[in-house]
Amino acid sequence: MNEQLQSHYRGILEALHENPDREGLRDTPKRAAKAMRHLCHGYEQTLDGIVNGALFTATTDEMVIVRDIELYSLCEHHLLPFIGKAHVAYLPTGKVLGLSKVARIVDMYARRLQIQENLTQQIATAIRDVTDAAGVAVVIEAQHMCMMMRGVEKQNSQMITSVMLGAFKASDTTRQEFLQLIRRN
Repeated sequence: MNEQLQSHYRGILEALHENPDREGLRDTPKRAAKAMRHLCHGYEQTLDGIVNGALFTATTDEMVIVRDIELYSLCEHHLLPFIGKAHVAYLPTGKVLGLSKVARIVDMYARRLQIQENLTQQIATAIRDVTDAAGVAVVIEAQHMCMMMRGVEKQNSQMITSVMLGAFKASDTTRQEFLQLIRRN
């Protein structure tokens, strides 16, 4: 697959009327292929593999929040990056997820060609499915290079998406508590 990607990147350079054999570009197809494989390594991961049994018995039914999880993804429309933060919360029902697993779930889905709306939904659904939580909330704030570098070229725009499941959708009080706790002071 790596050789196929390299060949395609070489073709892109040629289509741009560049010389892929010039000194500065000689290894670019190989480097670009390696970078794309890394940026899209979420396709090689599974939810079961990420969680790896890291569910622990707990008596708490209070909100668990992991805030400011950095994420890097590629817009499926232009293959340009979007960069931001995810805030994830869930209401446990007897089991809690290992802390790093929340961030790893965010990364697994972010490291696929995406739109932010679907990414937010995928993370929320995965957390719900793994924990059997009474509710899950996910908010993602991101800046999209496809809006900043091309098109409308708006440098300070930010997209915010949210998905509320279970108690976070049903209860305004629960939802508001989550939103207040992830706000910047």
